[in-house]
Amino acid sequence: MPNKCRYRLGDDSEEGSFTVFVAVLALALFALVGLVIDGGRAVAAQSAAVGQAEQAARLGAAQISVQALRSGTVAIDPANATRAADSYLQAVGMTGVVTIAGQTVTVHIDSSEPTVILGIIGVERIAIAAAASATNVHGVTRQD
Repeated sequence: MPNKCRYRLGDDSEEGSFTVFVAVLALALFALVGLVIDGGRAVAAQSAAVGQAEQAARLGAAQISVQALRSGTVAIDPANATRAADSYLQAVGMTGVVTIAGQTVTVHIDSSEPTVILGIIGVERIAIAAAASATNVHGVTRQD
């Protein structure tokens, strides 16, 4: 019976290394796609939150005190300003903190955006924070 000879081109020490490389590369690409999609959603939510905080602050700054007007001055009514800003935030489905300092109303919104893809690797939400201020300006403030 003839003796069959087998030739080996390499050893078996690297067998399966291509599979591990592909798995790691696929995981990295998946994370990158998740960052792009969920990051884009978070940026859009951040922009919307800033717009909502700005509008709430403007509504608050527009709440003029009737008693102050009767005495000849213009001032923000803090209770009405807070109520107006909170009502607007509630109407758009947000919550925030309204602070009033002099003629300036500031609104801080803290929220989060749920993830679509990154939830698979344990990142369920991305934090969103926005702040905006509006100042009640009345009368002539500069020369034309």
